Amino acid sequence: MKVTLVQMNSISDKAVNLANARALIERAVSQERPDWICLPEVFDFMGGSRAEKVAAAEELPGGPAYEMCKELARKHKVFIHAGSILEKIPTEDRLHNTSVAFNREGKEVARYRKIHMFDITAPDGAKYHESAAFKPGDAIVTYDVEGVKIGCAICYDLRFPYLFQALAEQAVDIVALPAAFTLVTGKDHWEVLCRARAIEMQAYVCAPGQTGSHKAGHETRFTYGNSLIADPWGHVVAKASEGPGLVSTHVDLDRIRKVRAMIPVAQHRVKLAV
Repeated sequence: MKVTLVQMNSISDKAVNLANARALIERAVSQERPDWICLPEVFDFMGGSRAEKVAAAEELPGGPAYEMCKELARKHKVFIHAGSILEKIPTEDRLHNTSVAFNREGKEVARYRKIHMFDITAPDGAKYHESAAFKPGDAIVTYDVEGVKIGCAICYDLRFPYLFQALAEQAVDIVALPAAFTLVTGKDHWEVLCRARAIEMQAYVCAPGQTGSHKAGHETRFTYGNSLIADPWGHVVAKASEGPGLVSTHVDLDRIRKVRAMIPVAQHRVKLAV
């Protein structure tokens, strides 16, 4: 199974973002011929004001980002994991940060809502308060890609190993981790956390990221990029360079089986008394 990650520099202009995403998906299909394509977090709209986010959000199923990914999956007979889309919640003014996956026929096969909200003050003093604008999800989500089991997570979820342990208990082969890691945290934590989760789970971590700058109100913020694929031994087997682009590799199910047989951590797990 060949996988391709799409690295983007999304901004607060939905039409521009969707045009860029379409072009990169078309390029991936033409140049890489993958079975599965994964976009980054909030590929449809990044930054802007809260009102602009709400205006850009979609009621799922439906909306331009959703329909574009559905259309391209069907057109090219490829699985598309639509990073994450801003999803409207009919009953309130907060949004969900939502991954949607489509199969080769363009049928929706999974929908995951980001569980952990990024409410922090970064080392550079920038304040992030996702829970003010986003409502967390509460469900573990997996889906099948022709015998390969995919588990879902988004960005800040990476810092919560219990979520990945829950996915490991579902015996996932790949974790899809679309992200928009900040530049400040990303340079120190991104790769080491992705590799750690791959080692712990003995699974591939496929992590497409946002890169470059965007405006959030009057503030310019920077994302880290460095989209990567880590294998079950924790090796980074593919990594993006700077700027928007693609990164691809083949997922080797035999590699997963060999690593799990070599160090059978699933069999060694002990339930501790509390």
